[in-house]
This record gives sequence, structure tokens and C-alpha cells, in this order.
Amino acid sequence: MGRSDIFRALGIVVLIGVFIASVAAINRGPVTPAVPDVPATSTPDGLSAELRRCSALGPQDAEDPRCQAVWEENRNRFFGRPARPLPPPPMPDSAAPANALPTHQTPGDAR
Repeated sequence: MGRSDIFRALGIVVLIGVFIASVAAINRGPVTPAVPDVPATSTPDGLSAELRRCSALGPQDAEDPRCQAVWEENRNRFFGRPARPLPPPPMPDSAAPANALPTHQTPGDAR
């Protein structure tokens, strides 16, 4: 066995030692998750319900001002901008206030 064979064997032993030390260093630290724990299912909120309603409208949601505000808020949340309150939902046409006068009467015409 010549001198070059001894250096070659010594080099292989050093490389194996470096490899074992590297594996030991990698596995030494505590295992921490890269992503914080997030619930598997998100809790539904008012925005989610409105997004589902607007999605059900189809192409008409582009003309609905409430849906435009909901989609804008969804974009803001996606891009990490601060959340803004949504406008109040529109009142159904059949829910008129009790003290409102019909459109064909004026306060002076009341009988």
C-alpha cells in the first residue's frame, strides 16, 4: 500500500466524518413548523356569506354595488391591507318602515 492510497483512505474517512457531523447538526435543533397552526376549516363570517351570495348572482354581481364592495374587501384581505367595514345590506322592498307614508299621499292629504 503506497502513500497515495493512505491519503485517499484518509480523505474518504474525513468526508464520511463531515457528512455524519452535518447530519447530526441538522437533526440537533428542535423541530418547529414553518407555518403557524391555522385551523383546517375557516370560520364563516359575513364576508364569506356575501361572497357566496354574489357568486350565485353570476354576471349580475358586476352591477350590484354591494357585491362590488364585497369583492373589493376580499381583494384587500388577500393583499394584506387593513379591513374596512362592509356597507349595510340592502333592505328588502317589502320591509318598509311602519311610519312611512305611501308614495301617493302627502302629509296634508291624510284622511
